[in-house]
Amino acid sequence: MNEPGWRIGVDIGGTFTDLVAEQGKTRFTTKLLTTHDAPARAVVDGVGRLMKQARIGPADIATIVHGTTLATNALIERRGARTALLTTEGFRDVLEIGTETRFDHYDLNIDKPEPLISRHLRIGVTERVAASGAILVPLDLDQVERIGRQLVDQGIESIAVAFLHAYTNASHEVAARERLHQAFPHLYISLSSEVSAEMREYERFSTTTMNAYLQPKVAGYLGSLKEQFTLIGITCPVYLMLSNGGLTDIETAISFPVRLVESGPAGGAILASHVAKECGISDVLSFDMGGTTAKICLFNGTSPVTVRDFEVARAYRFKKGSGLPVRIPVVEMVEIGAGGGSLAKANSMGVITVGPESAGSEPGPACYGRGGSHPTVTDSNVVVGRISPGSFAGGTMPLNVDLASRALDRYVAAAMDIDTVSAALGVIEMVDENMSNAAREHAAERGIEISGARTMIAFGGSAPLHAARLAEKLGIRRVIIPVDAGVASAVGFLRAAIGFEIIRSRTSPLEKLGENQIDQLFEEMTQTACSFVERGVTKDARLTIKRRAAMRYVGQRHEIMVALPDGSLDQAEITQLRLDFETAYERQFARTIPKLLVEVLSWSVSVEAEIPAAHLVPAPIEVAYGGASRTEMVVFPGSPEPISTLIVQRNALIPGSTVTGPAIVVENDTSTVVPDTFTLVVDGSLHLVLTRH
Repeated sequence: MNEPGWRIGVDIGGTFTDLVAEQGKTRFTTKLLTTHDAPARAVVDGVGRLMKQARIGPADIATIVHGTTLATNALIERRGARTALLTTEGFRDVLEIGTETRFDHYDLNIDKPEPLISRHLRIGVTERVAASGAILVPLDLDQVERIGRQLVDQGIESIAVAFLHAYTNASHEVAARERLHQAFPHLYISLSSEVSAEMREYERFSTTTMNAYLQPKVAGYLGSLKEQFTLIGITCPVYLMLSNGGLTDIETAISFPVRLVESGPAGGAILASHVAKECGISDVLSFDMGGTTAKICLFNGTSPVTVRDFEVARAYRFKKGSGLPVRIPVVEMVEIGAGGGSLAKANSMGVITVGPESAGSEPGPACYGRGGSHPTVTDSNVVVGRISPGSFAGGTMPLNVDLASRALDRYVAAAMDIDTVSAALGVIEMVDENMSNAAREHAAERGIEISGARTMIAFGGSAPLHAARLAEKLGIRRVIIPVDAGVASAVGFLRAAIGFEIIRSRTSPLEKLGENQIDQLFEEMTQTACSFVERGVTKDARLTIKRRAAMRYVGQRHEIMVALPDGSLDQAEITQLRLDFETAYERQFARTIPKLLVEVLSWSVSVEAEIPAAHLVPAPIEVAYGGASRTEMVVFPGSPEPISTLIVQRNALIPGSTVTGPAIVVENDTSTVVPDTFTLVVDGSLHLVLTRH
C-alpha cells in the first residue's frame, strides 16, 4: 500500500499546464498543452497522469497547490462577470478620469484602457465620509436597495462598492453590503475597504472593480475544479498561490480573486528563493521563460522584491501607465512578450521583431504540426539544433523541422534575403537582446547593479535554452538551472507557505506615531490576517508575523516599504525607523534629503505559517563527465557554421559531474544550452551550475 502524503503542484500557463507530484525526495512531473476553453480539463488529466506515474490513488494525495492565469486572462480578454459599481455620489467617473497623467507625452492618439465597468453601470449613492473618517452625510440604505434591484433586473452578477475615504471608515460599505445581501443573496459583492484599504481613490476603485469583475468567474472555476476532483475521489485540501508568494484556501481565493492575478509567476520566484538558500548564495536574479512570456525578478538577498502596485491589460504592453492599476501585495517582476511561442517576423524595414503576440497552445509553433504557420522562438531553436525534435516533452510530442524551416523562410529569411539558419539565429539573438534590455531597464529603475557577483537562476520550459547567452549580455558569470526547471513554478508552489497580508492607510508624521493608536491598528490587522491563515493550517502550526510601514518624505508621491520591529513603537524605535527609511531611500535613489520631514502613509501586516529552512548541500568534488552521450551539429550565436556539440541526458549526471561547452543537457521538460564559454558542474542538489570562463 502506498504511503499517504503526496503533494501536487499545478501551474496553468498560456501555452502549457505544468504539474508536479512530490513525496519526500520522490518527484514526478508532467506537462500538457493548456486547454483554454476549459482549463480544469488539463488539470484533471494531468493529475490522472501523475497518479499513474507514481502508482498512487486519490486517497494518497494530501494537498494540491494551484496557480493559474485565469484571472489575468479574464482581465486582458474582458471575459469577466457583468459588474456594476456603487460609489459616492459625484465620483462615478473616477475610473474614467484616472490620475489624468499621460503615459506617452508625444503620442496624440494614445488609447487608454477602457474601464471594466461601463458608465451607465457606475452609480452614485447618497453618502459622504471625510478623510478623517467622520461621517458627513449618512448612507441612504433605501436608495442602495432600489439601485440593487435595478441592477439585478439588468443581469448584474457582481457589485463593487467603493465609497470615498472608506479606508478610514468602512461602516457605510459594510452597511451597503448587508442591505444588498438581505435583498439579493445571490449577488457577489466586493468592498474596497476589504480588497484594498488604502488611500488613492483611482487605484482603490480600480482594484475593487477588478475583484468584483473576477469573482463569479473564479468562484465558478474553483467550484468546478473541486467538483471534478471529487468525482475522481480526490478530497484533499486545495490551496491557491497568491501574487505575493503566499498560499491561501479556496474560500479566501474566491473572496479576493484579484490577488491571484500574478499567482503563476510568483511560484517561480518562490522556487528561486528556495534554491538560493539551498545553495547558500544571495543577490540573485530569477529568469522565467515559458511558452508565452519571460519574467525577470530581482532579489534582495534571497527574497524576491515585492511591491504593492502594478498594472494589467496594458493598452501598450511595455508602457507603464497604459494599463489598469492594481494595488495588492505582489512579487515584482518585469514581464515581456518573449516566450517559446512568441511570433517572429521581418518588418517592412527588414528588421526582425519577436512578440509580444504568441502562438499559444492553439495552434502553437509551426513545428508542433497543429496548424501554426508563423515562425516562433521555438521553431528557431529547432532549426539550429538546440532542441532535439525527437526528445521534446520527453519524446511524447515529436517536432517537425521542415515546417519550422518553411515558416522561417516565408516570414523572415525571404524578406531579408538570408538563409534559414541565419534567420533562426537572428530571431534567437533578437529575443535575447529584448530580454537583456528589459532586465537592465528594470534594474536601473530599482537602483540595482545586475552584473558582477549576482547569480541568475533560470527556469521555465524555454529559459535554460537562453539563460547562458542572456547572462553573457548582462555580465553575469554564474547561472543555476534547478532540478525540474521546465515545471519550476509548479515546484515552487510546493515550497510556499500559507500566508496573507493586510495593508491599511493611516497617515501620520513620523514624530507623532505614539499619538495615533498605531498599536491598536496593528492588533486589529494581525487578528484579521491570522484568521485567513488559520483556515488552512493545523492548530499547532507556528505563525510568523512581519510588520512594515510605507514611508516617504512629506510632499513626495511615492513611498518606500520599511520593516518594523515587534512590539510598541517607543521613541528609540521611531528614531531607528527614520534611519532605516533613509538607508532604504539612499539605496534606491543614491541620496537622502536632510531635514525634510518623514511621514508614514500605510501599514502592513503579513502572517504566514512557518516552513522548514532550506537544507544547505555541500559542494561536491568535480569529476569530468564520462557517461553515455552523443554529439550533434548545432549552430551557436556568433558562429554561423554548425559545430560538434555534446548531447547529455540530465538524468545521467551525478553530483560533481562537469561538462565543458559546447553542450546541451536534455531532459523531459526543457534543454540547457552550454556554450563554449561556459563550464557546467552538477551540485549536491543536482542543480546545474554554469560558470562563464
